[in-house]
Amino acid sequence: MVESLRNLPGIGAALGAGFLGLLFVVYLSIKILRKSQGTEKMREISEMIHEGAMAFLSREFSAIVLFVVTLGVVLYFFVAKKTAIAFVSGAFCSTLAGYLGMQIATRSNARTAQGATKSFNEMLGIAFPGGAVMGLSVAALGLFGLSLVFLIFLHLAGLHYENFLDRIIEATQLIVGFSMGASSVALFARVGGGIYTKAADMGADLVGKVEAGIPEDDPRNPAVIADNVGDNVGDVTGMGADLFESYVGAIISAIIIAVAFQNIKGVMLVLLLPAWGIISSIIGIFFVRTAEGEDPQRALRKGMIASASLFIIGAFFLATFWYGKVNVFFAILSGLSAGMVVGFTAEYYTSGKVVRNIAESSRTGPAINILQGISSGMFSVAIPVVAIGVATIVAYKFANVFGIALSAVGMLSITGMTVAIDAYGPIADNACGIAQMAGMAPEVRRRAERLDAVGNTTAAIGKGFAIGSAALTALALFTAFAQTVGLSVYDEVTMTSQLIINIMKPQVVAGLFIGGVVPFLFSAATMQAVGRSAFKIVEEVRRQFREIPGLMAGTARPDSARCVDIATRGALREMVVPGIAAVLLPLIVGTILGVEALGGFLAGSLVTGVPLAIFLANAGGAWDNAKKYIEEGNLGGKGSEVHKASVIGDTVGDPFKDTAGPSLNILLKLMAIVSLVFANTILAFHNWLVVLFL
Repeated sequence: MVESLRNLPGIGAALGAGFLGLLFVVYLSIKILRKSQGTEKMREISEMIHEGAMAFLSREFSAIVLFVVTLGVVLYFFVAKKTAIAFVSGAFCSTLAGYLGMQIATRSNARTAQGATKSFNEMLGIAFPGGAVMGLSVAALGLFGLSLVFLIFLHLAGLHYENFLDRIIEATQLIVGFSMGASSVALFARVGGGIYTKAADMGADLVGKVEAGIPEDDPRNPAVIADNVGDNVGDVTGMGADLFESYVGAIISAIIIAVAFQNIKGVMLVLLLPAWGIISSIIGIFFVRTAEGEDPQRALRKGMIASASLFIIGAFFLATFWYGKVNVFFAILSGLSAGMVVGFTAEYYTSGKVVRNIAESSRTGPAINILQGISSGMFSVAIPVVAIGVATIVAYKFANVFGIALSAVGMLSITGMTVAIDAYGPIADNACGIAQMAGMAPEVRRRAERLDAVGNTTAAIGKGFAIGSAALTALALFTAFAQTVGLSVYDEVTMTSQLIINIMKPQVVAGLFIGGVVPFLFSAATMQAVGRSAFKIVEEVRRQFREIPGLMAGTARPDSARCVDIATRGALREMVVPGIAAVLLPLIVGTILGVEALGGFLAGSLVTGVPLAIFLANAGGAWDNAKKYIEEGNLGGKGSEVHKASVIGDTVGDPFKDTAGPSLNILLKLMAIVSLVFANTILAFHNWLVVLFL
């Protein structure tokens, strides 16, 4: 191992930065847990949310373990034993990151509400570090776990390879399983968490706000605790798992391409960039401060810009002076720039004038509200897709296919900050609920609602980064797949790799169409799953309002545990089919139609999946903020007909932005990584079918 570190110092830097990130997670956790949880009532509500979230996580992880073990056995016998080990390691690290993030997020909510009794800055100073625990857990565990597995495989390869390049090639082929393990956990966590959170949210809103006319987070509503639990399982664990697999997928795809060009120094650069990204994220966290009365969105934007700026400076020195090629820096910069464009476009389309227009449209009822939200979401697709396309061209021009992979690494290197500005949102949302249920002062609730509204916008920024990174990561994985199955040709004269797929072949055309329709079918399935689970919760809330004496009068307590159980069972049952389909579809297409058709399948899913994911995420975020704009007292305020119309729009948008949209980017990467891991197996089975039937 000492020899490996000497030849690949990037691994040492990656391990060190990952360990530093974990130490900072411990520091933030201790800082948060020292804060006061407030009154006994606040502690009781917070504990109910914590227990519900951890119970869901435990049951979800039990289902994931069964899937991981089953697929691990398949990899062990049909691909490679070490690939199976890497697969399990990736799944474990992703699961651990989600567990750590959930623990602190559910311990931060009451402390955030208590902080709101003092000042807005005090509240932000608890909620944001709570989200940063999730963000840094993702980046640190992802980089540390991947680097450690890579180092171990390099050491083991040294037992039978004297040539260091051969050792690198073998280790690289094996660590692909790490990304697949992370992707498998991410899809289940995102789909399961998304179904849970939106079913509970819709059940609480449709009966509580629209039918009963009671406030949001009213303690009389049986679905309120389930709704608050859902905020955590969807936007903390789900989002964390989402970007965890994007993060490691981008790194691994870049390593694969560097190794294909026998570029060992390129492998080191790929590991050094996210190592510096973790340090940049840690420093950027200290920039998230705001004066009382200042827009909190500005404070969060300062943190994001600080992290990005520090990363750019470090990347410039690494690429120019250490790696020796300034053109590589521009490839890295193109990815980060595209990420910022996608993120800030999401911010524009989920705030300000766009949101006010949707709110104004609610004057005429829910129909125009829904039309306005859909059209705004569709408009929001153009700039991000163009930015991703430009980044792809720029990266390729400067550093060929390795540049495309580096652009994905560049976009994701500040994942610690990106996830932090997303994961703090559920903490603020929970603080709103606790303030309402514990009967805290109106000023406390107003402060919490203000921070929560900003959280919806920052969540859209985080989703934008996740979707943008999905496009570049899936493209890099697609390139790695093409090289593995011989769909690309390396030109030794120009030192470039050309992807060769004949789109006029009927098999490829079929693959393009099949791949293009998959995101729509997947979105339909997940949204229907939300609808089925929400229906059961709506019926349960209606039953309790009808049958529990004194509930509406506030003299009896609702059976919140029943709604939590319904949401949990529904989410776990509904997440199975989409998860298995994502693994089986590329195997089926590749085996029957061939690897070239599978290339078309992956390309088709990417072209339709990325715009659809952006549309769903931004439309949903805009509907949610339009509702909150009205709840601030505009256009009649809470309880008005305009407000009721906006609630319906928000209810439609809930599964858009928190279930179907975020799940799509994981679907795209999981199908690409499955194709890559099983590439040779697919090729062998297809050739066997050709011999058998032709």
